[in-house]
Amino acid sequence: MTKRLKIKDPEASYGKHYTYRDYLQFTFDEMVEIIKGKIFRMSPGPSARHQEISGNLFFQIKKGLNKKSCKIFSAPFDVILPVKDKDYMDSDRVVQPDIVVICDPEKIKERGCFGAPDWIIEILSPNTTKKDLQDKFDLYEESGVGEYWIAEPRNQTVEVFVLEQGSYKRIRTYVKEDEVASHTLSGLTIFLDKVFE
Repeated sequence: MTKRLKIKDPEASYGKHYTYRDYLQFTFDEMVEIIKGKIFRMSPGPSARHQEISGNLFFQIKKGLNKKSCKIFSAPFDVILPVKDKDYMDSDRVVQPDIVVICDPEKIKERGCFGAPDWIIEILSPNTTKKDLQDKFDLYEESGVGEYWIAEPRNQTVEVFVLEQGSYKRIRTYVKEDEVASHTLSGLTIFLDKVFE
């Protein structure tokens, strides 16, 4: 029986509340995210399967962006989410989603996205499940991310949530045989058999 190695968060000052300003000074050996002031270590490099799914999603969305003003980015790509009445340097929400779609060019800077993307997709891995299903779900909802997809490689499913009046409404869970219409990009349909092939 093999032992699963527990991933620890990087060393940080006890009780300290971290911001994007701190993030820019970090010298950790690994990539980290800040969720509501707490540091979270990214899981080890994504598996080959994770990368395949990410690439397949990226390819279909990129093709669908033809003649649209939106841009698509994949991790690692910093997203600095807004906090009411605070400057972005003081934001305590810095994440690296697997895929982001941004339709407001003003939010795209050299260092990443400053503001809520229109659409975020996270691909679950064993070490990020709680973070993606709970911590990031709440964070994206509070920050005003319009559409959130959670792709689950093992079951080959995608769960879709759309922001309505400040709260996520669950649309449904789609399976490999389904086609999924984007709520952000009208006319774009994702074929899940190609995503999970």
